[in-house]
Amino acid sequence: MLAASMASALNTLQGEVRVNEPMWRHVSFRIGGNADALVIPHNIEDLQGLVVQTRRAKIPMTVIGGTNLLVRDDGIEGIVVSLHQFQEIQYEGGSRLYVGGGVRMPHLLNVATKHGHGGFEFAAGIPGTVAGSLVMNAGTARGEMKDVLQAIHLLDAEGQLHVIQAEALEFGYRRSSFPPGIVVGAWLNVIPSSVKQLALSIKSALRKRKQTQPLTLPSAGCVFRNPQGDSAGRLIEHAGFKGCRVGDAAISTVHANFAVNVGCAMARDVIALVDQVRTGVKEKTGTLLDLELTIVGRE
Repeated sequence: MLAASMASALNTLQGEVRVNEPMWRHVSFRIGGNADALVIPHNIEDLQGLVVQTRRAKIPMTVIGGTNLLVRDDGIEGIVVSLHQFQEIQYEGGSRLYVGGGVRMPHLLNVATKHGHGGFEFAAGIPGTVAGSLVMNAGTARGEMKDVLQAIHLLDAEGQLHVIQAEALEFGYRRSSFPPGIVVGAWLNVIPSSVKQLALSIKSALRKRKQTQPLTLPSAGCVFRNPQGDSAGRLIEHAGFKGCRVGDAAISTVHANFAVNVGCAMARDVIALVDQVRTGVKEKTGTLLDLELTIVGRE
């Protein structure tokens, strides 16, 4: 049963509310306890009202995309927000494309390719949402999200919308420094391209990813950021952890920087495995790996 303050905050919501929702259903790792409430706002106005109400009632709010995420076994306190309804993809002319924060990267690539909008080929195989990919500056050796960003559409903690140009934001390797708030959408730069060449480029990238990453098992993507001038996967393999297992959480035998769920893994299994690998790599190589995986929920 929802607490009175939370029920009141959700009272005017037009979108969907799921009480005590199992979070494993909503993350690529297929791991995680229940959220007190999962909310799927219908539109920006719906989300604005939710942000204002939860702030007034001092209810914790977590926005999720679903990839690069581990939810702890005891679930998430308060309200979890999904931007699933934020699916707009609108070409605004020239090199400008507006994309909703909830759009999945594979869908963006598919739509962009069909219309001859290039520039996103580097993101082939990245599974997350546009909002999540921007927040973590997702990318590959061929490019990063910052390379195609014109501006973000940000909803702040007061429920106000802002357009923030890319040059006013800070990015690093697999990280960004955005003002507090929710990325509800973004304007991305597109390059007019041949549909055929785009399709071939993306097909080639996906084939390579299929050969080098454990795509047949649930995972959250790369666990650690690559240290400068080296590869986290190489260091983990060198330290002898490829194939290492705690419960049903294992270091992939295909790519050592992936932790995979080989059955019914618990979050505590993944955390123990990650700690074991991180400590072992430090002892073996002298390098302390920086976590790329985001861990949320009750400790």
